[in-house]
Amino acid sequence: MHSKKSGSLKNKLTKQNNLSFTVTENSLLMDFLLTQLPHKSRNNIKSLLSHKQVLVDGNSVSQFNFSLAQGQKVEISSNRILPEQKFREYNIVYEDQHLIVIDKMAGLLSMATKNEKRNTAYSLLSKHVKKQDRGNKIFIVHRLDRETSGLMLFAKSEPVKMKLQEFWNETVIERTYTAVVEGMVEKQEGTISSYLSEDKVFKMHSSQAPKHGQKAITHFSVLKKNEAYSLLKVNLETGRKNQIRIHMQEMGHPVAGDKKYEATTNPMKRLGLHATKISFIHPVTGEKMNFETKIPRVFMRLF
Repeated sequence: MHSKKSGSLKNKLTKQNNLSFTVTENSLLMDFLLTQLPHKSRNNIKSLLSHKQVLVDGNSVSQFNFSLAQGQKVEISSNRILPEQKFREYNIVYEDQHLIVIDKMAGLLSMATKNEKRNTAYSLLSKHVKKQDRGNKIFIVHRLDRETSGLMLFAKSEPVKMKLQEFWNETVIERTYTAVVEGMVEKQEGTISSYLSEDKVFKMHSSQAPKHGQKAITHFSVLKKNEAYSLLKVNLETGRKNQIRIHMQEMGHPVAGDKKYEATTNPMKRLGLHATKISFIHPVTGEKMNFETKIPRVFMRLF
């Protein structure tokens, strides 16, 4: 194959039979590839991206809207690589150069404690990004309780982390959880509002007195129910520690498996709480991002 020039970019075949381009002006990856590979359709390029065949400066990139800067090197690998996104403890549902969204399994800590430092979402993701580049780092934006599964958002730089945390209420459009609670919830939907505080043994307490903590607002609606359990859709207006768990207890319907907050049953051998959906404004691109996972099968088996 002969090397050729196309537009403002050069391409050539490397020794590994990888097609290589040098970026001479800033652009988005999809636009760049469509220009350089006129014989390929948009779907062809999406296939290359999904099979990890597109490398930017040696790192695999799967996002079609990845921002390219002048001087970067883009390669098309001849080797198709199936996504290595599924791990035992978590799945990566989205990743770009600024942030990562994962689906965390129940039982995995968000970050290190005195007793556990290695097997956490933070440490596992740190290893993941360092495989791409030793200098890469990961930053926790928010947490999920150890026994809660579902969607978590991480930043890849401190400025992105700070922007997300400082403007959390403006940035995060929706946080939806699915909860299995004990008993039959009679009201089809409702809102619980109280003030939460933490005691010396890290247990949260609820009060109607503003001086006794931070305000917490939880909205819920019933998806399914039987005599023993109810499946709830829960939306957080505020994100306090253990907020859903204590509000369900306060309602008289503790989250199944939640011994800490007075549950008497554990039918799923785990906490009945899953972070199902998160919608937010991307802190760098300004794009609205929506991510949703399926309700765990073990939840649905009860109904």
